[in-house]
Order: sequence, then structure tokens, then C-alpha cells
Amino acid sequence: MALARARRSESGFNYWPGFVDALSTLVLSIVFLLSVFLVVQFFLSQEVTGKDKALEQLNAKIAQLNDLLSLEKLGKITLDDQLAQLRAGLAAAEGERDRIKGLYDGLAGAGGDAQGRANELNKALESEKAVTSRALAQIEVLNQQISALRRQLAALEEALEASEKRDKESQGRIADLGQRLNVALAQRVQELSRYRSEFFGRLRAILGNRPDVRIVGDRFVFQSEVFFDTGQALLLPEGRAELDKLATALIDLDKQIPSEIGWVLRVDGHTDMRPINSPLFKSNWELSSARAISVVQYLVFLGVPAQRLVAAGFAEFQPLDSAPNEDAYKRNRRIELKLTER
Repeated sequence: MALARARRSESGFNYWPGFVDALSTLVLSIVFLLSVFLVVQFFLSQEVTGKDKALEQLNAKIAQLNDLLSLEKLGKITLDDQLAQLRAGLAAAEGERDRIKGLYDGLAGAGGDAQGRANELNKALESEKAVTSRALAQIEVLNQQISALRRQLAALEEALEASEKRDKESQGRIADLGQRLNVALAQRVQELSRYRSEFFGRLRAILGNRPDVRIVGDRFVFQSEVFFDTGQALLLPEGRAELDKLATALIDLDKQIPSEIGWVLRVDGHTDMRPINSPLFKSNWELSSARAISVVQYLVFLGVPAQRLVAAGFAEFQPLDSAPNEDAYKRNRRIELKLTER
């Protein structure tokens, strides 16, 4: 049995020597390729180095040629300047020659011109005598026309006196009409003042005693923080809620005030004194105007007649407090509402 196993082992094929030969061949091939690559890289580096040196030499020659060209250009400019000076001198000499020649010719013809001038003066004298005769005749005609104009002027003065008399009478009637107009305007102002007082009373009742809403003279003053974030003109939800109340009062007021009374609600935007320069607003003018317009547009959206609203921006130029501190800045950032005449 053991003998049979030994025979089977001897008769089996051994792969290991072939695998070792193949691996050795592969390693030798890789070593050969690396050697070739190193040799080629060495020659290429030598070639590149030689070309760099040649390029440096060419650049040096080009620099020398540029220097020579600059010198040639400078010399050419100098020669051009000298040539221009020579030409200018030649032109001046020719001009002087022509002037002298003209003087000589003038002196030569002066004798002949003098006789001709005398003849021309005699002819002019005869013409002047004729013109004088015609002028005397025209003066007589003008005297007659002046007399006629004087008569017309006297008639106009009489008409003017009559017109002045009528004008005095008209002035008296105009003064009377003015007094009646002033009375009518005073009545309209009183009516508007009554409605303004009523409107203010209703707003006081609506807004209550809020610390961020003040009454200054004939205006309601809202702090900007009620309606807007810092540096923005987009209405906040709480600001819209306040404007909803205001719109209801305005709509009721528009129904009560007679249509012939021209009233408007002016919405004024104000900022503090610190300058602004943002992508949305380049100045405080733009910010204050945009805030006033936002309030007006929302009131129109709620049904307030657009012809009863005015938007105005005052930037930082109408402060309530000129002190440079945060409290003053907060007071000056505001929206003012004023019921006034159109």
C-alpha cells in the first residue's frame, strides 16, 4: 500500500518550477523597463537643459536688439526735431520775405491810390448832399406823424382814466368776493378741524395708552419698530394689525366728511441720523420713503380711497431729538400720521 502511494506521488506533475521561472521573467522585464525609462529621462533632461540655455541666449540677444532699436528710435526723434526746427525757420524767413515784398508793392501803388481816393471822396460828398435833402423831407413827414400820435395819445389817456375807474370798481367787488371766500374757507377749515378732532378721538380710543404711540401737536407718531424691522420697509404682522384698526376709522371718516372738503391723511416716514447703505436702500431718503409707501399701499389694500392718502419721506432731516444716543435715535425713527387739507 505504501509502495502504491509512492508511485502515485512520483507520477504526479510538479507546477512550482514553472511558476518560479515566470515570476523571475516578469521581474527582469520590469527592471529592464525601469532602466530604459531612467536612461530616456536622463537624455530628455539633458536635452531640455540645453534648450533652456539656448533660450536664455536668444532672450539676451533679443534684449540687446531692443536696446539698439531704442537708441535708433531716439536718434530718429532727435533728427525729426532738428528737421522740424529747420522747416519752421525756413517758413519764418519766407514769411518775412513776403511781408517786405508786400510793403514795397504797397508803397509803389500808394501814389496812384491817393488820386483815386480823392475822386471817390468827391462823389461821396455829392451823394451826402442828396441824402441830406431827402432827410429834410423825411423829417417834415415825421413831424406830421408825431402830431397825429400826440392826438392819439391824448385819446388813449382818456380811455385809460375810464379804465382805471372801472378797475377800482372791480377791485372793490374782488375784495368783497375775497372776504366771502375767506369766510367760506374758514368754515371749511372749522369743519375739517371738527372731523380731525373726531378722528383723533377715535384713534385714541382704538390705540389706547401704548408707549410706542405718541400725539405730537396734530399728528399721531408711531415708532418705526411697531411696523418694521431695522433697515427694512416690509410691514410686520403686528404693524398690519394696527393699520387694520386705522383703516376702519379712515373708511368711516371718509363716509362722514362731505366730498367737497379736500382732506388727505399724510403718512410721513422718518429715520435717525445714522446713514444707511444697504443693497435695498442707498440712503435714508429711500428707506423713509419706502416705509411711508408701504403703509399707504397697505391702507389702500384695506379699502381706504387712494386719493385720500399721501406718502412722504423726510430721511433724518426732521428729528424730534438731536442728541447722539440710542434713545434719541429710537424717537427719531418713526411714522407720523397727519389729517390735513389737500
